[in-house]
Amino acid sequence: MTKPLKLIKIGNSTGVILPKEVLARLRVELGDELFLTEGPNGVTLTAADPDFVEAMTAAEEIMREDRDILAVLAR
Repeated sequence: MTKPLKLIKIGNSTGVILPKEVLARLRVELGDELFLTEGPNGVTLTAADPDFVEAMTAAEEIMREDRDILAVLAR
């Protein structure tokens, strides 16, 4: 999807207007946070914190690998 976005002045900063279709796809609304990540193919705008996603992926991997140890610790 390619959508032109309009930049507007907000105080001493610059903001961008996101169309309601984009907000619906991101599942966000007024007051929510978005995360801008720079990568080799440009920038990505997501509603999920990439650092949190990475940490949870690592935690799930550890829980899978050490299931027996975690079961003993849970007693």
